[in-house]
Amino acid sequence: MRVSINEIKEMKQKGEKITMLTAYDYSTAKIVDEVGIPLVLVGDSLGMVVLGYESTIPVTMAEMLHHTKTVVRGTKHAMVIGDMPFMTYHVTTEDAMRNAARFIQEAGAQAIKLEGGVTVAEKVKRIVECGIPVMGHLGLTPQSILQFGGYKIQGRTPEVAQKLLEDARALEQAGVFAIVLETVPAPLAALVTQKISVPTIGIGAGPGCDGQVQVIHDILGWFTDFVPKHTKQYAKLHDVMSTAIAEYYKDVKAGSFPTEKQSFTMDESILARLK
Repeated sequence: MRVSINEIKEMKQKGEKITMLTAYDYSTAKIVDEVGIPLVLVGDSLGMVVLGYESTIPVTMAEMLHHTKTVVRGTKHAMVIGDMPFMTYHVTTEDAMRNAARFIQEAGAQAIKLEGGVTVAEKVKRIVECGIPVMGHLGLTPQSILQFGGYKIQGRTPEVAQKLLEDARALEQAGVFAIVLETVPAPLAALVTQKISVPTIGIGAGPGCDGQVQVIHDILGWFTDFVPKHTKQYAKLHDVMSTAIAEYYKDVKAGSFPTEKQSFTMDESILARLK
């Protein structure tokens, strides 16, 4: 059985911290699931850490569905959440509902995530009414990075802080089962967490949230173009992989790989009959 939205809500009620990680492929998702991570997000961050885009904005619906399918195949217990990409839910409610349904029907996800507060609340409500669980996303919303003028902390002024709280309440009323708070001052994130009944999942929002999410490439030291301040590197896969690949390159050039151990044999009499 996969983790349900009710289980996630109960974790907040019990004071049990919620862990979420991103995954973008079968092999990674399989490991994350085996560890017991309850929430796996197929984030549009794949645009940067997997596809090499400069931001999440170029990511397409086709790309998101493709990667979500692979993650679903790699998991058995975790709830897989598909991240709705830029402009797939912004124009009309019908677009939002149709594209959300594609994540569930075509990709096999169990929930979707979208960015925004009051402005998307009605769309969230309609999607939830269709039976699709929705996770919200407030604070630094990467799809709005051009409007923000860069990756900046959100909520440091009274006006922006008040708006974030109002957005969180609007999403709660619309029926989200959880809200991601990204790059928000820790005291504000803690206050929002106290003020709403649904779980908050922080990324750069301090320890006061109900849970935490990180991009797996960041915590593994796999993506090194930049390291976010909110990340703790639990490994340095880039260095491990670089060393291993360099050794392979050296062995092939030197003719020391492959050896008999990595080769297959055949009956010598067959070779003798070949003309």
